[in-house]
Amino acid sequence: MSNNNLRKLRESLMISKAELARKANISTVTITRIEQGRGCRIETKRKIILALGYNISDKNIVFGEDLELSIR
Repeated sequence: MSNNNLRKLRESLMISKAELARKANISTVTITRIEQGRGCRIETKRKIILALGYNISDKNIVFGEDLELSIR
């Protein structure tokens, strides 16, 4: 399990899990799992970062780890 700032950031932006899931085109269950510290695919992390309005270069703000993400 990894630590991340997803829940704190989502709540500070006043975005519900459902809204973030819709914007990122993933399920609310996935958002819940990630907020609990479970892992996910890099593509899922990329979708979440962009859905929150961040740039890929801001990946450490959300996930606090080194990710090799590329913009496609």
